[in-house]
Amino acid sequence: MKTLPVGELKTHFSKILDDIKSGEEIIVTYGKKKENIAVIIPYTSYKKKNKINLGLLSNKKMKISSNFKMTAEELLNL
Repeated sequence: MKTLPVGELKTHFSKILDDIKSGEEIIVTYGKKKENIAVIIPYTSYKKKNKINLGLLSNKKMKISSNFKMTAEELLNL
């Protein structure tokens, strides 16, 4: 993973896009303190995000009606 200041990112943008296409991730820094402000990742990595688990309800399936009303039994899948 490379770390680049904004100025260098602007100067070498086309080359950096080629690096990103090949799978590299880029951290963008800004300011005198060179604080990390962003990470640029390939779109394919972004698209492969995992599903979010809902803690205790992660293994449960539920149907939410159009009016968002649900009984306790429906919520708990009883």
